[in-house]
Amino acid sequence: MTVDRCAEADRIVAAARSWIGTPYQHQASCRGAGSDCLGLIRGLWRELYGAEPEAVPAYTPDWSEADGVERLLAGAERHLERVPTEARRPGDLLLFRMRAGAVAKHVGIMAAGPGGYPTLIHAYSGHAVCETPLGSAWIWRLAAVFRFPEEVR
Repeated sequence: MTVDRCAEADRIVAAARSWIGTPYQHQASCRGAGSDCLGLIRGLWRELYGAEPEAVPAYTPDWSEADGVERLLAGAERHLERVPTEARRPGDLLLFRMRAGAVAKHVGIMAAGPGGYPTLIHAYSGHAVCETPLGSAWIWRLAAVFRFPEEVR
């Protein structure tokens, strides 16, 4: 990884950590006031690049489970750089399927805790934005890994 990419990854993780403690609120994306998992990513995008790349339509907590359309995955592919899951590193965006065969509907930022142990910065119902260990329970749900672009297209 180049020095510039390391610095960018550190900047992404630091920005994500600044959201820790933001209360969970469905469809919100305001640091300190309320956020869901996508709202965390939307807020980080605004902090890193300015305006969001596209308007996000209203969505239900079940995302696309009823129709099976991979909306979150498709959105990530439009604006981020997909990387192999085994190449994940701090600063990457991790996308998860909450059960086998389901659509991807949860997202967070990979970080590293004390000793370099991988962690996940994310928001989920009933919890504020938090940083939790990125253990096997999350890894088996991992659907895709993305990097924020070096430049906005």
